[in-house]
Amino acid sequence: MTAMTPGSNIPLSAACVAVDVSAPVRLDVSGLLLTADGKVRSDDDFIFYNQPAGPGVTYRSGGGTAPDAIVVDTTAVPSGIEKIVVTASPDAAGQTFQGIEPTATVRNADDGSVLATFTPPRLGTETALVVIEVYLRNGAWKARAVGQGYANGLAGIATDFGVSVEEEPAAAPAPAPVAPPMPAAAPVDPRIAAPAPPAAPPAPPAPAASGKINLDKGRVSLQKNQTVSLVKGGRPLLSQVKMGLGWEPAFRGKDIDLDASVIAYGPNRNHLDSCYFGKLSILNGAIKHSGDNLTGEGAGDDEVIVVDLGRIPAEATGLVFTVNSFTGQKFTEVAKAYCRLIDAATGEELVRFDLTGAEPQTGVMMAKLIKQFSGEWEMTAMGDFVKSRTVRGMVKPAAQAL
Repeated sequence: MTAMTPGSNIPLSAACVAVDVSAPVRLDVSGLLLTADGKVRSDDDFIFYNQPAGPGVTYRSGGGTAPDAIVVDTTAVPSGIEKIVVTASPDAAGQTFQGIEPTATVRNADDGSVLATFTPPRLGTETALVVIEVYLRNGAWKARAVGQGYANGLAGIATDFGVSVEEEPAAAPAPAPVAPPMPAAAPVDPRIAAPAPPAAPPAPPAPAASGKINLDKGRVSLQKNQTVSLVKGGRPLLSQVKMGLGWEPAFRGKDIDLDASVIAYGPNRNHLDSCYFGKLSILNGAIKHSGDNLTGEGAGDDEVIVVDLGRIPAEATGLVFTVNSFTGQKFTEVAKAYCRLIDAATGEELVRFDLTGAEPQTGVMMAKLIKQFSGEWEMTAMGDFVKSRTVRGMVKPAAQAL
C-alpha cells in the first residue's frame, strides 16, 4: 500500500479500481469522465448518486455504514476519455473541510485490497475537492493524488469541467421589439436569503390573476400570473430589495442542490448578463448573488439575490429569476419551495410567492421584474417549468416569457 502526497501517482495494478472517500461527516462523492481538453462530453459524464452509472464508471453507495465510492473499470472506459476525476463535498449545507480532512482509498475493486491512500493536507474554506484522478498515460492507467479545493461546492467543480448539459449559451433571436414594460405573465425565481423577520399580517388576497396591486396594504401574497407594482404611498420603490429562495427536500428525499439565478434583459428581450453561483455580481454591482447552497437544509431563505433598483442601468428593463436543480433531481422531489421579495433596508417582506404543484423538470422560472415607462418596477409570479439544469439553458425560454 502507498500513502500518497499531493501530485504523486501510482501505476494501477488492477484493471478495475474503486476509489472511496471517507471523513468524520457524511460526504457526497462523484466522478467526472474527461476528454483530453479536461472537459466532459455531456452531462452523461457526470456520475453521482442521482446518475449512478456511466460508460466504465459507476457510483457505489456505502449505505450510510461505509464510504461512497466511484468504481472505474478501465477496460470499459470509452475511447477519447483520458481521465476520471473523483470529487467529494460535505453533505451538510455550507460546511467546509476544515478539521474534517477526508481520506481517499484506492482499492482493487475485485478483491478489495488497498492499492493507495491519500489525505489532502491543510484544508480550510474548501467546500468541495477533486481528491483523486484516474488517468491514461502512454497506454497505461495510473492514479494521481490531487487535493484541489473549491469554495463554491460541487457545482463549482462540475462547472469547471464543463457540465452545462443541454443549455444553449446564446440568447434567443429577439422577436418584434418590445417596450420595456410588458405586463404579461412572467417567471418567478426568488432567492432572498436573509433571516426571516417577523411576518407582517398578510394583505388581502390579490385580485384575479390578471389584476395588479401595489404595496400600500402591506405584504402581498401572489398566486401564479399575478402582478404587483412595487409602488408604496404613490411612489416607486427604488431601493435595494432581496429576492430569496427557500426549499426543502420532499419527504424522505435526499438533499437537492437548487441554484438561484437572475437573467437581465434589454427592451428587445436581448440577453445582457446572468447572475448565478459562478458569477456573483453583474451590471456593475447593481445585482449580487449570495452564493451557492447545496442542500436547502435549515430554516429561512437558502439563497439570496440583492437587487439595487436605483442602480440598475437604463438598458436593463427586465429581470427573470430562475431556479435550477444542478444535480438533475426534479422539482417533484422538492417541498415547500418559495420566493419572496424583501426590503433590504428594513427587512420587511414585501411580496411572497409559494410554488404550489410541480412538474418533473429541472428548471423553473419563478418570477420577473419589469421596468415600466413610468420608472416603477412590477413583479409577476409565474412558476413555469423548463428542462434545464443551469441558468444558461434558461436564457431562451425566459426571453420568450417576457
